[in-house]
Amino acid sequence: MPGTELAHQAEIHTLYSDHHGWLQGWLRRKLGNHCDAADIAQDTFMRLLGGRRDTARLGEEPRALLTHIARCLVIDHWRRQDVERAYLETIAHLPEPEMPSPETRWLVLETLYRIEAMLRGLPHLTRQIFLLAQLDGMKYRQISDQLNISLPTVKRHMRKAFLACLSLE
Repeated sequence: MPGTELAHQAEIHTLYSDHHGWLQGWLRRKLGNHCDAADIAQDTFMRLLGGRRDTARLGEEPRALLTHIARCLVIDHWRRQDVERAYLETIAHLPEPEMPSPETRWLVLETLYRIEAMLRGLPHLTRQIFLLAQLDGMKYRQISDQLNISLPTVKRHMRKAFLACLSLE
């Protein structure tokens, strides 16, 4: 293993040893849940490791970077909870024989998480046009009239949204 890799691992180990307990406590207060706090604290350090950031550039305040990464992960966690809650509310009324199996629920939820992230990544107008067409069933001309934009603009944004959908595969 090259010397720089060993040095990087030593820096991460020191960072973890010095700040993991603090980060987990901060997350526990934010989330009110020890298990989620432990998971997100671990994911924070995994993200730091995966990003190959130069830990020497953390300077005197490594907690600022750790907090930033953890906040992003907490937001993702809350988004996933919202998606899961909406899905479970949707299937709650199904009769027992039609209730999806745990495996199917997991697959559907994973797909919904990916769709939600894709939609969030779209520009606002593209997302708005796509949702009007797909969820509200509006025709392109109706969307054009409602948003006061040209029909070619609607088509261009729909093409962008469809390409984003295809990239999910």
